[in-house]
Amino acid sequence: MRTFPRRRFVGVAAALALLLSPVPAVAGQRAAEPPPVTVPALTDWTPEPGTYAFGSGTRLVADTPAEVRVAGTLADDLRAAGHGSVPVVGGTARGGDIVVDIQPARKSLGAEGYELRAGKRLSVTGATETGAFYGTRTLLQLLAQGDRVPAGRTVDVPRYKERGVGVCACYIHVSLPWLENLVREMAYHKLNQLLLELKVKSDAHPEANTWGYYTKDEIRRLVALGEKYHVEIIPEINSPGHMDPWIENRPDLQLTDSDGDKQPSRLDITQPAAFDYYTSLIDEYAEVFKAPAWHMGADEYMLGSDFAKYPQILKYAQDRYGSGATPQDAFIDFVNRVHAHAAAKGRKLRIWNDGLTGANTVPVTAGTTVEHWLNVTTKPSQLIAQGYPLMNASYSLYLIRGGFHSDTEGLYDQSWDPRSFEGEKLTSARGVTGAKISLWPDNGRGETENEVAVRLWPALRHIAQATWGDPHPDATYAGFTARGTAVGHAPGWRDLTSVPVPDGSYTFRADGVTFDADLARTADGYVTLRGPSGCLAVSGGKLTLNVPLQPGVQATWDSCAASNTLQRWQVQPVAGGYRLVNVITQMALSVTADGRIAQYPPDQHPPAVWQLT
Repeated sequence: MRTFPRRRFVGVAAALALLLSPVPAVAGQRAAEPPPVTVPALTDWTPEPGTYAFGSGTRLVADTPAEVRVAGTLADDLRAAGHGSVPVVGGTARGGDIVVDIQPARKSLGAEGYELRAGKRLSVTGATETGAFYGTRTLLQLLAQGDRVPAGRTVDVPRYKERGVGVCACYIHVSLPWLENLVREMAYHKLNQLLLELKVKSDAHPEANTWGYYTKDEIRRLVALGEKYHVEIIPEINSPGHMDPWIENRPDLQLTDSDGDKQPSRLDITQPAAFDYYTSLIDEYAEVFKAPAWHMGADEYMLGSDFAKYPQILKYAQDRYGSGATPQDAFIDFVNRVHAHAAAKGRKLRIWNDGLTGANTVPVTAGTTVEHWLNVTTKPSQLIAQGYPLMNASYSLYLIRGGFHSDTEGLYDQSWDPRSFEGEKLTSARGVTGAKISLWPDNGRGETENEVAVRLWPALRHIAQATWGDPHPDATYAGFTARGTAVGHAPGWRDLTSVPVPDGSYTFRADGVTFDADLARTADGYVTLRGPSGCLAVSGGKLTLNVPLQPGVQATWDSCAASNTLQRWQVQPVAGGYRLVNVITQMALSVTADGRIAQYPPDQHPPAVWQLT
């Protein structure tokens, strides 16, 4: 906590006057009381005498349907946090109750702000349902530290509209429980936007259904959780670059260079069929995602080469925009056509910034949100001056699996805020929508999900603080991290490091296959299985980001290496036994008809149910 300087009184007369004035002294001490501990920190707190006491007689008082929804979610979370079952009732509040109040006339609270008052009873008031919901997050954090809350009042309004996290589950699959934990943690810290670059299993394009994908029902479940916790989940399919997860089996849509070589990661933007293919995916995603936004990526299209190797792109641009057009105009044309398609479906477009090099004569359509991650020729101030909403997604905020990790302590000590872009620090927040941290899987086997989580939580709390309020509420980073320790994890957060069986020697049996192995827990909460000829692993097949992602890759007994994450497994309890899931590929082991043990997505081949003796 930030320390407050003590006043020094010089002279006996001053000291005597202080002693003879007890009422002002008490008032002064009350004014100096720090606000209760929360993340983000409260910047406006007026203390009052006494405390609010949460107890067995506490009720949640709510009257309107919106208030009842907020109270119902709070009741669920109180139960999950170990506070018991608290009834939701209407009518008049009494001592010890918690009141959820939505007053649309409280315009000063904005779309997400709230007022919290604690005394004989406690109330959270918002102008909107979301505002009242955020008031309940503060309450949950306070109750995580004890059943008594200091009496007082706060009005808490965010500084930035967009406060987020981005996750690329685009090549290396990320488990649904991990993503659900993330949504809960985000809401608990008042983050409101989750960008997910991922693949949804396609009915329209089954040729694209190579691992790892999510089923539509899985996404519906995640989106429903996001709606409950006021986290907007924005989907992304990166294009026209990084399209290999979608077009590796569609060479007819791949860009061809001047040597006749296909580029599996690059969509041929000169083809009408390529545009139709991409927009059909947008339409299919709309079946499960409800956010009024679409992220098309649009980054690194010419990564590792240049437009000169693709003369057809220049020809397309000149045919469409005249002899003075540039190849970059063809790229912007594709972005703008996607913008028009998304807008017709009621969705606003978002893109990364690095494709906006200034080499174009055709402007990006107005209203496109630009997420700035890389320092290029066109600076943030220029994008704002041109009228584009600008989000800070700086490389300094990245957490790369097995690679670069954001220096959260350094950013905190610098009082980093969303005006600090790569290559430019703005003097005003005008035009800046907010900021987010981003998780990328560049070396997919470099870290397990549990190891990523350990790195993530401090960065998540920091971005929550920097986008909601004062970016430096405590004198030291240690003081700030103590806040995170005090409020803990969100109610309903699952400990994904638990292992359901003790270490020891076991015989594994499933579908006529038997093997013996020593099971040992790893430091990150998984297990290794050591047999007579090595440790069980998945190491064959084609590697993508250093990971064997193909279904059907056979499990092998490799030389044991503590650092090899492909030798780590989850033991998941199921009816009749356990599943063995590789922690990197996130595919379960199955037994094939010819008796081989291989990895498969669960909807392609039934996972084996292993009995351990």
